[in-house]
Amino acid sequence: MSTTQSERLRGLLEPLVVARDLDLEEIEVTPAGKRRVLRIVVDSDDGVQLDECAALSREVSQVLDDSDAMGGAPYTLEVTSPGADRPLTEPRHYRRAVDRLVKARLKDGGELVARITAVDDEGLDLEVPGVKGRKPTTRRVAFDEIDRARVEIEFNRKQDKKNDGKDDGRLDERRDGRSDESQEEA
Repeated sequence: MSTTQSERLRGLLEPLVVARDLDLEEIEVTPAGKRRVLRIVVDSDDGVQLDECAALSREVSQVLDDSDAMGGAPYTLEVTSPGADRPLTEPRHYRRAVDRLVKARLKDGGELVARITAVDDEGLDLEVPGVKGRKPTTRRVAFDEIDRARVEIEFNRKQDKKNDGKDDGRLDERRDGRSDESQEEA
């Protein structure tokens, strides 16, 4: 997508997204045969519900129909939330991942797998799991030290005392994909 089209679409659609208290994470136009796919990725601190995506999709569709931002060629509109594997690139992404396990490649070449315990304007406070029976340690990492990072998917994560076993609405996953029953048998 040309920078001009990207900027034009962002300028046209961002007010609709912001009016719904959402963040416009990405706009992507990709060819799909004779059509194109316009994918709009939105998120918020509270997550995005399917109904919100559907309502925003209707609004975006109307605005695009009333403008020439997509030109005359047919396209398919997708309004979605980011997937669990999306890269963490903005402080708000890290803030939304507090209490989650992340894998980060550091600019100095190191790699770190740790749980985010807090986020501020400068960086992250992390809990690095202990190895071979050792206790976890804490570590501070500045945003400018991180080359790239993603949330690590955990299956059947043990509930912590802060959560008191209550469901926070997030999918807890294990890397090997086995259920508790199969884990006990293994």
